[in-house]
Amino acid sequence: MLFKRGRYSGLLRPISYTIDLVVIQAMAYLLFFNKEINLNYIVFISAVWIFVSLKSNFYEIYRFTQVVKIFNLLGKQMVLFILVVFAFFGFYNEMSIHPNTVFKYVLYTFLLISAFKLTIYYLLKKYRTLLGGNYRNTIIIGKNKKTEQLEKFFKDNPEYGYQLQKSFDLRGDQKVEIEDCFEYIQKNEVDEIYSSVAELTNKEILMLIDFADNNLKILKFLPDNKEIYTKKLEFDYYGYLPILSLRKIPIQEPFNLFIKRVFDIFVSLAVIVGVLSWLTPILAILIKLDSKGPIFFKQKRNGLDYEEFFCYKFRSMKPNPLADLYQVTKGDERITRMGKFLRKTSLDELPQFINVLKGDMSVVGPRPHMVSHTHMYAERIDKFMVRHFIKPGITGLAQVSGYRGEVETDDDIINRVRLDIFYLENWSLLLDLKIVFQTVYNALKGEEKAY
Repeated sequence: MLFKRGRYSGLLRPISYTIDLVVIQAMAYLLFFNKEINLNYIVFISAVWIFVSLKSNFYEIYRFTQVVKIFNLLGKQMVLFILVVFAFFGFYNEMSIHPNTVFKYVLYTFLLISAFKLTIYYLLKKYRTLLGGNYRNTIIIGKNKKTEQLEKFFKDNPEYGYQLQKSFDLRGDQKVEIEDCFEYIQKNEVDEIYSSVAELTNKEILMLIDFADNNLKILKFLPDNKEIYTKKLEFDYYGYLPILSLRKIPIQEPFNLFIKRVFDIFVSLAVIVGVLSWLTPILAILIKLDSKGPIFFKQKRNGLDYEEFFCYKFRSMKPNPLADLYQVTKGDERITRMGKFLRKTSLDELPQFINVLKGDMSVVGPRPHMVSHTHMYAERIDKFMVRHFIKPGITGLAQVSGYRGEVETDDDIINRVRLDIFYLENWSLLLDLKIVFQTVYNALKGEEKAY
């Protein structure tokens, strides 16, 4: 092996800080101070940058961090940085720096910081894949579906730098004792231990935790393989008493709620003014010429906190008493000729931007079901009701992941719930943008279940 293995480079984070601070000062030198050094700015911006970075976890990027998380961190840091720079020049107003210059400074600075950050991120991936450096020796304790998925992840993704040494089965035909796992770990240079909670008894879990602590090994647990949802646990203290919350929902934080609402209003107004204002009269004429009935179809759906609201669509079916009871199926005779086109292109969903503007829905979120189906799935599908912690959406992570349209089997709705819960636990504005772009792309190329 040409390179030493290791969890992190001890120099990586200080180097990142140094590069970013050099970029910040160099751009200020070029754009603000007429190529003179301003010590007040250097001290102020360096101190505030380090403080803000520590609070926002800007440099908390690991080998398993997704690129979308990096962009999310960059976006938050940029907003805070703009406020800090404006605060400085507001205090030193005698410098008379134009706001456009400040925005140009922030833009150029963050383009360079983003380029350096992503370059380091991808170079490390190549370093692990091609040269075998910066890797971590791992073992897996327990044998079930979840641990098999983890084994496959380690083998299929060498760029993350995890080298699986061995998997131990504690319950099957080739079962071993937990003490045998400890012996193997001590004889081999194992860095991280992964274990399924479901495969261990309480006694074995305590033994494993004690062993990992006493031997300075990193221990990580996989959740029970029977669960259909992710558990993103939140750890707090009430005084000195530790409290574990089942999940954290980022959208419920006031700042995130504000950002998402601004995004919803902006997008819905853009669609209503830019598209619906001229497209509605055209589609209204075509819908009327094709079949008798109203132009719009409204149906009660369950939204935030299980509250009912009227969801709007362009009518794509002949008026019928079963519309609120039975979902559309492939070749459904209720669908009109114009309706087939509307559903295939997803144009029938456009009036829901009115729901978004009203506040009943969001652009992105779990798709709302008709009331009768919500009652049915709530009784049959575990964790189905968790979706109602946030507003429903016109599109969602489940829809762009292949689970839109007709629910043919329980697996379809189970996977929808799984992805919806992942979305509400991992929301970010960048994730919303990614889902919106994927939705537009899918609509343009056409989808198999768009009927």
